[in-house]
Amino acid sequence: MARYRDAVCRLCRREGAKLFLKGDRCFKPSCAIEKRGTNPPGQHGAARRKMLAGYGEQLREKQKVKRMYFVLEKQFRNYFEKALRQKGVTGENLLFMLEKRLDNVVYRSGFATSRRQARQLVNHGHIEVNGRKVNIPSFQVKLGDVVTVKDKSIKNPHVDAAWQTSAGRGRPSWITPAGKDLSVSISSLPTRQDIESNINEQLIVELYSK
Repeated sequence: MARYRDAVCRLCRREGAKLFLKGDRCFKPSCAIEKRGTNPPGQHGAARRKMLAGYGEQLREKQKVKRMYFVLEKQFRNYFEKALRQKGVTGENLLFMLEKRLDNVVYRSGFATSRRQARQLVNHGHIEVNGRKVNIPSFQVKLGDVVTVKDKSIKNPHVDAAWQTSAGRGRPSWITPAGKDLSVSISSLPTRQDIESNINEQLIVELYSK
């Protein structure tokens, strides 16, 4: 399975914004953006920073969202094709599918400190949906689904540490506690207000519509 193996802090610096790929470190002074600024990585990063317009601006927005949700190019394009076929606004449909990925739900619920860590928890079988183990990060949750950390994994130090600090990261309104610790339910579907406001999904639609 293809996956990104290089330093993820370079991705944040390349996009000039925090993508929250390193968990709690992103909230500390040791964050690469805090230490080195928003110039692109590399010896001549500062010299390469320039104003973008047209295609360049659209490409950077697509790369930012793709990296934020930590999916690869082919998978991201497939999401766009599905969003295009659905009723409604294509850009919002794209973001809604990304939000409903199981690894994103695990992250947004507070079971993990980053989407990368959430993907690992799912891959290693620590997560259940409606009482059944699901180890597919791209699994799309549905209205009424209950997402839970397995009983044997509740004492996992990474899960416990993430849960203890989850209040500081916040939880969207469409994910609500399901009656016990480390268990949430999908009480509604995500809306545009639940997603980062610094995303301009229309630029992505324009890029893929060329």
